[in-house]
Amino acid sequence: MTVYFIGAGPGAADLITVRGQRLLQRCPVCLYAGSIMPEDLLALCPPGTRVVDTGPLNLDQIIDELAAADAAGHDVARLHSGDPSLYSALAEQCRRLDALGIDYQVVPGVPAFAAAAAVLGRELTVPGVAQTVTLSRVATLSTAMPDGEDLSALAGHGTLALHLAAAQIDTVVAELRAGGLPGDTPVAVVAYASWPTETVVRGTLDDIAAALRVAGITKTAVIFVGAVLAAQEFTESYLYSSGRRRGTQH
Repeated sequence: MTVYFIGAGPGAADLITVRGQRLLQRCPVCLYAGSIMPEDLLALCPPGTRVVDTGPLNLDQIIDELAAADAAGHDVARLHSGDPSLYSALAEQCRRLDALGIDYQVVPGVPAFAAAAAVLGRELTVPGVAQTVTLSRVATLSTAMPDGEDLSALAGHGTLALHLAAAQIDTVVAELRAGGLPGDTPVAVVAYASWPTETVVRGTLDDIAAALRVAGITKTAVIFVGAVLAAQEFTESYLYSSGRRRGTQH
């Protein structure tokens, strides 16, 4: 028996990986992460699958479900939105499974920031503009940020991609301005990337908070901050340059 932690992608059912889809189609137990999982993805589960919404469950109850499946000899498709390596509570589940001696594997998925960048039609690492992408969030009442990871310390280092922060856009703007970013720094927010309700809001640090309030965006969004969002005049990459020596073609 194995628990498969599967990255279900950002929302659209056809953005799950082939490996994830195949596992979902054969596992007799499926635990999925609440209302942000599309119904057409859950429809891939085989007939008779025990399908459990973990939204109302605490960690103990989730582990009880996994342990019961293990005792019955059933593989489990444990669906997480996006990619399990980011903000998925994967680590705490794996720690519990390690203690119980239950086998698990992680299947990567399309992360929300990648889907959001695709919506914008933007590369996040543009030559001469930014070669670093920082994935982060802001502190909440439930989860503090470690020392040295506040946004004022991260400001100005390439492109920022912020998850779970749309409801605190005023705090985001204040911390980035405190970190030295000017008010005209480009910002783009993509909510529900790849969903039918996908929404894009563009602006600058000066006006993005007001724009988000008008749009009513408070969750399921990625905030991008950085010069790459408006980059037009930049050096072309060496990868495809005429000056690069290439192997002999036959």
